[in-house]
Amino acid sequence: MRETMKVWKVFLVWNYDKEEAWLNEMAAQGWTLTAVGFCNYTFVKTEPGEYNIRMEMRPHDDGYLEFLRESGVEYVGRILQWHYYRKPAELGAFELYSDIDSRIAHLDRIGKMLFWIGMANLIIGVANSIGPSRLGWINILCATLLMYALGRIQGRKDELKKERQLFE
Repeated sequence: MRETMKVWKVFLVWNYDKEEAWLNEMAAQGWTLTAVGFCNYTFVKTEPGEYNIRMEMRPHDDGYLEFLRESGVEYVGRILQWHYYRKPAELGAFELYSDIDSRIAHLDRIGKMLFWIGMANLIIGVANSIGPSRLGWINILCATLLMYALGRIQGRKDELKKERQLFE
C-alpha cells in the first residue's frame, strides 16, 4: 500500500494560482494530489516530479473531461466548480489556457461567481439587519470580502488585457 498524507490548508479565491503552485511543489517533492475537499487535500507518495497539477473553475462537463482524458489528463476531483487535474510529466507540457483570451475568460467565470455570491450575501445581510435577527453584519462582512476578491480578480483581468494590447 502506498503512503498517503492529508493536509488542511486555506487558499483565498484570488490566490488560486498560489494554490496550484503549492500543489505542483508537493508533486515535485513526490506527493501527488489524489483527492480534494474543502481546504483539505489528500496526497499519495510518488516519484518526485512524476505529475503536473492544474486547476480551473468551470461548470462540470463530462465531454470536456473526456477530451482531457484523451490527452492523458487525469481528473482528481472538484470542490463546487473548482476542478483539479493531474497529468504525468512524461507526457509533456500541461496547460489548460493556451492564450490570454482563455485566461481572461477563466477570470470572468471566477468574477461572475464572486459577484453573485457577494450580492446574495449583501441582500441577506441587509434583510437580516432590518429584521429581529440583527446578525446581518455577518453577511455584509462576507459580501465585503467577496467584493474585495472580485476587485483582485478584476485587477488581474486588467493586467492581462494590457498584456494583450502589447502583442496586438
